[in-house]
Amino acid sequence: MNKSLESWRYPVILLCSIGVSSIGGWIYFIALNLIVLNLTESALAVSGLYIVRALSSLFTNFWSGSLIDRFNKKYLMIMLSFCQSLLIVILPCFSSLVWIYVLVFIITAAGSMYHPTSMTYITKLIPIEQRKRFNSLRSLLDSGAFLTGPAIAGFLFTLGTPNMAIYLNAIALFLSACITIKMPNVEIHEQLGFVHSTEKTSFSKILLHDWKLVIHFSLKNTYIMTVYLLFSATIVLMTATDSLEAAFATQVLALSEGEYGVLVSIAGVGVLIGSLTNSVVVEKVSTAWLIGMGSVMTAFGYLLFTSSYTFFIAALGCFFLSFAMAFANTGFYTFYQNNIPAESMGRIGSIYGFFEALSIIILTAVFGVTAEIISIRFVVLCASIVMLIVATVLFILNVRPAKAPLYQNTSEPHN
Repeated sequence: MNKSLESWRYPVILLCSIGVSSIGGWIYFIALNLIVLNLTESALAVSGLYIVRALSSLFTNFWSGSLIDRFNKKYLMIMLSFCQSLLIVILPCFSSLVWIYVLVFIITAAGSMYHPTSMTYITKLIPIEQRKRFNSLRSLLDSGAFLTGPAIAGFLFTLGTPNMAIYLNAIALFLSACITIKMPNVEIHEQLGFVHSTEKTSFSKILLHDWKLVIHFSLKNTYIMTVYLLFSATIVLMTATDSLEAAFATQVLALSEGEYGVLVSIAGVGVLIGSLTNSVVVEKVSTAWLIGMGSVMTAFGYLLFTSSYTFFIAALGCFFLSFAMAFANTGFYTFYQNNIPAESMGRIGSIYGFFEALSIIILTAVFGVTAEIISIRFVVLCASIVMLIVATVLFILNVRPAKAPLYQNTSEPHN
């Protein structure tokens, strides 16, 4: 018993850091929108924030993996958290929209680097037999942050200004960095920068070498990367569909703002219940079924929502898709950690993340234009049908008996 508790000592500390950071992230996200809206009184300026964040992620993912895999992950996570905290503290000091956009661009870039860095660190820290449980608990924390973050932000807005919420997020990131300082160093070498063999090589050559490495790995491990791409495709379709969610609910279903708020709350409850259920049953369900069936159920929830004509069916669809996402995410993260080499995980994740971000930008724009030309229901319904087809193909690939070793959690990764 004591040995089991000791083995979960650092994972629990890491989960606390993730939880604090996630709650702070939601507070920052909502407060930033209000700050820009109060400053400009323009919905277009708020939309500009989303464009800046998307462009920042796109720009950063192109090259960041080359740095991540060559830096000490623990120190890089600490540096990125401190950097975000400092920039967020000074953000309310600017009244110029241009400077706010510049700071948001840099903050988002640091956040885009943090995710693949933490993913690599988690993979190296957490033993393979604990990863599925860890990922289920992480999903539970994320769902908790999804519910508590906006609630805390709303409470803070009643006490003061959005700036107060911004400062709270800066404190959360600072605390997250301090917690990370207490974590073990999982690197073999204590490097703070590039390893010696690449010190005299130009960054462009390093970048070209790393892109070739990712292409070579993808061609050598086609099944693994096909699963990755199919799951990524569902994420892209979900994100692009979500961009029309509010318009669909209010304009097509003719829901009031209050009813739409209830719909969002139902989705939040679905996320929480799904995460709780997932954390209970995760050890009894194979990783393959978590990914495959979770993705199919999520896509079915979207189809139910986008084909609805009443509030009840729309609410059922929202609950269903939110409930299922926890299973799909836990399964995918576990599969990813078990089958992508930790030493090149930053490069693979960032480069594929670049194409995912680019696809989201393009598809969201296409959906918006098509919705204006044809109809919102046509766009979201077609997207849901395609999503269900992609998820079904993913499920068929996941449950192939010949690929079962790739989903095991009791041995070294199989490539």
